[in-house]
Amino acid sequence: MSDPISDLLTRIRNAGNALLPGLEMPHSKMKESIALILKREGYIADVAVEGEAAKKKIKLKLKYIGRKSVIDGLKRVSTPGLRRYVASDEIPRVRNGMGTAILSTPAGVMTGHDARRQNVGGELLCFVW
Repeated sequence: MSDPISDLLTRIRNAGNALLPGLEMPHSKMKESIALILKREGYIADVAVEGEAAKKKIKLKLKYIGRKSVIDGLKRVSTPGLRRYVASDEIPRVRNGMGTAILSTPAGVMTGHDARRQNVGGELLCFVW
């Protein structure tokens, strides 16, 4: 797999469109960090890491309002073929502040809001709204 973050976003998008209660995928620290941010921001209900060492899996429990997913859209910004880096004053606002930008910074993976507050820039991973 050449882009695990894109795979994570696609699995979440597909599970939301199919109205599945949850999903699981292979574990990585980056995917776990992104999933924990999505939980903290209220886009998914729960994140659990199960298994040991090489057989770890991430289990996500999705959130719905009626028969519609809380996540309206996901967009991968920085791809393996074209990385996109931003300074702290260039971090874009997603949907006029109604969405979330997720960045990988020297201080760890964080939202655009937190990165602006801590005055750090980094790689712009994705947008969620």
